[in-house]
Amino acid sequence: MENLQSIHHILKTYWGYGQFRPLQEEIIRAVLAGQDTLALLPTGGGKSVCFQVPALAQEGLCLVVTPLIALMKDQVAQLNKRGIAAMAVYSGMNRREIDIALDNCVYGHIKFLYLSPERLLTELFQERVKRMKVNLIAVDEAHCISQWGYDFRPPYLQLAELREALPKVPVIALTATATERVKQDIQEKLKFPKPNVFQKSFARANLSYSCLETEDKTGRLLEMLQRMSGQSIVYVRSRRQTAEVARLLQSRQIPAAAYHAGLKFEERNAVQQSWIEDRVRVMVATNAFGMGIDKPDVRLVVHLDLPESLEAYYQEAGRAGRDERYAYAVILHGPNDVEALQRKVQEAHPSVELIRRVYQCLANYYQLAVGSGLMSSFDFDLAAFAKTYKLQPLEVHHTIKRLEGEGHLQLNESYYMPSRLMLLLNNLALYEFQLANPDHDRLIRMVLRVYGGEAFTNYVKLSERRLAQQLNMPEQELRRKLDYLSKLQVIAYEPKHDSPQLVFTKPREDAATLALDTRRLATLRERALVQAREMGRYVGTANRCRTQLLLAYFGEASDIRCRICDYCMAERKKERESQQQDALRDQVLALLQKEACLPKALLLQFEPQHAETVIAVVRELLDLGQLQYQENGKLTFVELAGR
Repeated sequence: MENLQSIHHILKTYWGYGQFRPLQEEIIRAVLAGQDTLALLPTGGGKSVCFQVPALAQEGLCLVVTPLIALMKDQVAQLNKRGIAAMAVYSGMNRREIDIALDNCVYGHIKFLYLSPERLLTELFQERVKRMKVNLIAVDEAHCISQWGYDFRPPYLQLAELREALPKVPVIALTATATERVKQDIQEKLKFPKPNVFQKSFARANLSYSCLETEDKTGRLLEMLQRMSGQSIVYVRSRRQTAEVARLLQSRQIPAAAYHAGLKFEERNAVQQSWIEDRVRVMVATNAFGMGIDKPDVRLVVHLDLPESLEAYYQEAGRAGRDERYAYAVILHGPNDVEALQRKVQEAHPSVELIRRVYQCLANYYQLAVGSGLMSSFDFDLAAFAKTYKLQPLEVHHTIKRLEGEGHLQLNESYYMPSRLMLLLNNLALYEFQLANPDHDRLIRMVLRVYGGEAFTNYVKLSERRLAQQLNMPEQELRRKLDYLSKLQVIAYEPKHDSPQLVFTKPREDAATLALDTRRLATLRERALVQAREMGRYVGTANRCRTQLLLAYFGEASDIRCRICDYCMAERKKERESQQQDALRDQVLALLQKEACLPKALLLQFEPQHAETVIAVVRELLDLGQLQYQENGKLTFVELAGR
């Protein structure tokens, strides 16, 4: 087939690679053959190429469903940079922006439309998707569709209805981690006609896993960082810890930075870029860091707190060694960490009464009437909200997560939308406005000069600071003029947003009768506790290869030891010591068979570093009766009967 022959050309043209990574080509061929496909590739395994290449090899566009706005924006930017037309629809965009984006997908040459699962059943999308020439549906983070996965999201279940609207369009589901049960569930929920799974082994031959128990975590961390070179990530549980640990490392002359979802966009971007460009060596972060960042040369990933599940750990640890060179993933755990994790998991599943109360407070906070607010997006300050209603910030956070899981809300913490502008009048009407309003003529002419005709058809990104400099006017005055022109409907002007966004993904309900699946909430709580216990079992197991433990959890049986985890390294050390002890025993026996000698004289026959082992060997041989002391204190060899 022609498109099968062109996939290598597409890979070379847009990505610059001469060949595919293992499994990528097989997955792409299955998709191009119209087969529903589940692809399991580890973090950094090149999942996006598996749907981007077959979509480019065919006429039409690919719908990409993903819950992560940051990842969505990053992939759209990367595709556009490669000259591939891609767009995204997500919370924070106004109806006009969404309308334009969807129209471009119907009438333009857009190849990829990224959207969150919450958008699938909106009337606006459902009406337009029927008119789009869709060649593929790509479901990223596909484990989210399964309640047995570690990040279940009910809106993913709406994908079944999207399939009904596009019955002849194949689906590719992609994830880095899935147990056997989750793999089956993904295929059932997405209505695969027959099982079709491509799975790369979860084993990472170059990644050394270790679990080290210590009461001095920061001390052990410093030892590792001082002993090792290269870029590192240190994961901690709280935002406060990121700053504390980063400051400690800086005080020891280790270039470090803190990263969490609460930082402003400019701060997040600056510290991330410093780390990517190797100006900062260690990124101390919450689990908000790492998704979508493809840095190949990370040598060390350390967890100072236990992750909530082995799925989460595998993904985070897997950010080390993507260049396939030797790298380390280390968990530093204290004697009470497993019990602490169990408590934290229980706290993360609040009571139904608290869920209803927080939901009512949110409705009051944003003054939403029952039945209103569908897909409404609001700036959300967790601390201010909690203070207003005398709630604990942590319980608010956990409750919102449960409301997300029930499909009522969506909280986008790492959120940034730049300022945007669009001209609403046509050329003639705009010219007449300029003639009638000379005070605004210079500003409009500058917009036309900078953004050209695109500003008439699309929202364009706007930097108020740069535009003010070009116009030689104060930035505040420029903002006032833009607001005024927006009120007159000459332009549409959206100032930048850099606050967490809370989206009501369903119309606001009466809190007293809020639809909550209490049975599922209880199941999820129990599932989370099971995952925490599995995490505890992993760190507490000292008699098995770490890679074998991970493979067994993900349903991949293996009796091959990795030889580089903490257990395997300890076993290899024991083997070396045993071999060395055997060799030293043979030498001791050989020397004493020739002639008896004093213990001190015997020790002088060996290197000083072997002295302790030689003494142990002599004691063992004395116990066995193969050596004995003469009256003069010399050791002598004894020929045992029957030998």
